[in-house]
Amino acid sequence: MNYKKNYLVHPQVISMTLLIAGVTFLFIAFSGSYIYTRIQSGIPPIKLPWLFYFNTGILLASSYVLRICKKQYLEDDTVGYQRSLALTLGLSILFLVLQIVAWYQLIFSGVLVNQDNMASFVYLISAVHFAHVIVGIPFLALFLYTAIKRMKEPVSVLVYFSDPDKARKLKLLTIYWHFLDILWIYLVVFFAVNYFFF
Repeated sequence: MNYKKNYLVHPQVISMTLLIAGVTFLFIAFSGSYIYTRIQSGIPPIKLPWLFYFNTGILLASSYVLRICKKQYLEDDTVGYQRSLALTLGLSILFLVLQIVAWYQLIFSGVLVNQDNMASFVYLISAVHFAHVIVGIPFLALFLYTAIKRMKEPVSVLVYFSDPDKARKLKLLTIYWHFLDILWIYLVVFFAVNYFFF
């Protein structure tokens, strides 16, 4: 109980909580502005390219692999842990590359960023999410680099896996990644519902 209490008041945990709360309110504001602008202007919504939906699967896969990674950390599975980190990093970079391709799909279908307010919102909202994924990439890369560098001998592996600071940071990274996945699913569903039902 004492550990849990100390965990909740740790500066990194508080910072992550504030970050997630801030980003959540930002995207709620974006969603409200999108709906308000659409109603006021009468502009039809934008149909998302199929890659937006495909990218949802990529992000879900990266989140699932990171969840496995956390489990492997708790089980002291060195090789599995390193592979899962590498796979999560690879899937995240793939998401970013495919998202750029998805924007090109929008452009080639005639949806330009300065075309109207609805198009601008699609680019803006997806770009802000894109930026938050980019922010997480260095942390993933650092975890992978540290795991490869420090986990070479049995003693260093033991020290790595028994470090409570490392466990806390991995938990926070996992929470951040799951949050980004949930946020992306929300955005894709939000745009799809606006297009198909309203």
